[in-house]
Amino acid sequence: MKIKKKIALWLLCCCAFGQTAAQDREDISLNDKQSFISHLLEQMTLDEKIGQLHQCSGRGNFTGPDTLHLPLEEYVRQGKVGTMLNIIGIKEIRKYQSLALQSRLHIPLIFGLDIIHGYRTGFPIPLAEAASFDLAMMEEAARCNALEGAADGQNWTFAPMVDISWDARWGRVMEGAGEDPYLGSKVAEARVKGLQGEQLGDTCSMMACVKHFAGYGAPMSGKDYNSVDMSMGQFANFYMPPYQAAVEAGAATVMSAFNDFQSIPCTSNRFLLTELLRERWGFKGIVVSDYNSVEELINHRVAENRKDAAAQAFQAGLDIEMVSQCYLRHLKELVQEGKVKEEVIDQAVGRILEKKYELGLFHDPYRFCNEARSNRTINSSRIRNSSLRMAERSVVLLKNERQTLPFSDMIRTVALIGSLGKSQFDMAGAWAGSVDRSKIVTLYDALIQRGIKVIYQEGYDIRSGKISSLNASLQAAQQADAVIVCLGERAEQSGESKSKANLNLPEGQQLLVEELAKTGKPIVSLLMCGRPLIFNEVRRHSPAILCTWWLGSEAGNAICNVLWGKYNPSGKLPMTFPANMGQVPIFYQYKSTGRPTRPHVHYCTSYIDSSTEPAYPFGFGLSFTSFRYGKPEIIPSDHPDHAHAFLRINISNTGSRDGEEVVQLYVQDKVARITRPVKELKGFQKAFLKAGESKTVTFPITDETLGYYDNDMHFTVEKGEFIFMTGGSSHDTQEVTYFHPFSKI
Repeated sequence: MKIKKKIALWLLCCCAFGQTAAQDREDISLNDKQSFISHLLEQMTLDEKIGQLHQCSGRGNFTGPDTLHLPLEEYVRQGKVGTMLNIIGIKEIRKYQSLALQSRLHIPLIFGLDIIHGYRTGFPIPLAEAASFDLAMMEEAARCNALEGAADGQNWTFAPMVDISWDARWGRVMEGAGEDPYLGSKVAEARVKGLQGEQLGDTCSMMACVKHFAGYGAPMSGKDYNSVDMSMGQFANFYMPPYQAAVEAGAATVMSAFNDFQSIPCTSNRFLLTELLRERWGFKGIVVSDYNSVEELINHRVAENRKDAAAQAFQAGLDIEMVSQCYLRHLKELVQEGKVKEEVIDQAVGRILEKKYELGLFHDPYRFCNEARSNRTINSSRIRNSSLRMAERSVVLLKNERQTLPFSDMIRTVALIGSLGKSQFDMAGAWAGSVDRSKIVTLYDALIQRGIKVIYQEGYDIRSGKISSLNASLQAAQQADAVIVCLGERAEQSGESKSKANLNLPEGQQLLVEELAKTGKPIVSLLMCGRPLIFNEVRRHSPAILCTWWLGSEAGNAICNVLWGKYNPSGKLPMTFPANMGQVPIFYQYKSTGRPTRPHVHYCTSYIDSSTEPAYPFGFGLSFTSFRYGKPEIIPSDHPDHAHAFLRINISNTGSRDGEEVVQLYVQDKVARITRPVKELKGFQKAFLKAGESKTVTFPITDETLGYYDNDMHFTVEKGEFIFMTGGSSHDTQEVTYFHPFSKI
């Protein structure tokens, strides 16, 4: 029997019986991955190989423009598709997998989906989760996303997004970890580990996809898909670290970005996709384009036509083309013309087949399609409880005058103002396409379930932001023990393709808070959003402000738990909140200049009509208790190979409530060979302290703590003085000086 017939017969047995078919065969062994893949590649025609490099989208679930109307079923049956996205539900996945198994060699499909912060159970948006500074909880949240997705047939999620951004005008800040590369790196690592688990092939895990490589979070003017312009040193120090951390954490796949980098689109950027990713970092997995981005090389005006676009992208190191069909239509011709080598196609196809093998799809193509597992997993109590705990930890307390919060048990009647308080759709947030919005608990729902009497008024029109029922809202406030005002954005106002030129909260929403404050009732303003916003009138008139972002399925319960003190808020801002639009982009790790900012001093880095100070700095967040920091001290290391020294700080809970504090470590290289930031986050620890308790927190001082990349992307540690700063935010720190005795390049 010929080898190709053996493969076909074996795969048919898998389909029929769903059993492991690692049987003893003379010519092929399923238990030997490389041998199996090599034998399979030998049987494949060039057309079948190119088919593996083509990814198409299902109908009706598009995450981008629908520009191609394909005969999907026929393409899959002919082996012209290797992976699919936007196929949702076991029934549909089984349908397309069965079609793939009718192709000549019966090679199964991989199914991918954008599971950004929840599959069916919604979790807080990623930016909100980053505010928790709780890496273990974020890993658990990603694990739950994978549990639900894998239980319903998905093998691959296009997450995590690890792009750093300093510009809140860019709508996709909601999808990342904020402005800081150190925090972003730790979050990226946690999310990759959570999604992929111990190993691929576990039916409780999925392949992660690190995106968008690279620099996508720095578009000019904050406009999505716009050009990016930065030096190599800027990239290496501020944007590169999370990508590298995710790859080192074992991410199976990487997605190229829409933007250009060093004037070459990332989709066809050989430096990024081959030299940096594969040669320097040793990445062995799959590189996939973003939606239609190969064909969009024509719009970038670097490719003459689709054939030229296919050649450029493939030669740069792009394995899978998402949606556009440049590879499918032109790679064969490029091979015949000698412009693309078939052996390079074999390498790309081999990487795809390897992931299919590791996922166990050659053993059983339907192994992720188990309805019983799906039914007991999706929206399970365990996953919803994780969503609740993640949501509680994501809330940031921005203001709390006169101890307005937490509410006492005497608060039994509440005026709830604002339609966001009743909107299941909006509490899911942006990029929540498959989340079951019908099972989202709104704040209104949660208040009723707790036996609170709710007097609800819309207050303002959610689309225009204009006041719609001022008198009714004021009457509701007069009848209540306290007033909760739900402010912010709709889910459709942040996310992909949702850049804004104006970050100000609508004037009507802010005026409503000002009028409600005149009633003299305790007022709590909830900021429900996907990005930093500007709300100066709310800051002025509301005694208590909570940033609750979009918190997902358990949003209402989490907010209630914080309002009544069942959970003491511990979140810290992962992005700087500006005080006005003229400050944008604004971030804490700005560089030193020859004329640094000095209040009320001319001829320095400043504005003549505004302060340079933000409304709320990076790392800021209050608690219902209070914390006191001792003086930091440097401790010599007994093991200099592991750490040069240690920084030690004592922290005390001086309030009357138990609470958690995110202890933050910043560093400044006092004199460097290139311009460096005034401070950089280099460590954080989340410490739980009971009322009256004290703890000592210790940070190691290593090369990673002290070093930076020069403009040639060489990592450097310099001899000299370093100033370490510790505290509860980037603007509230105490300093200690450390002298590093030697350089390392």
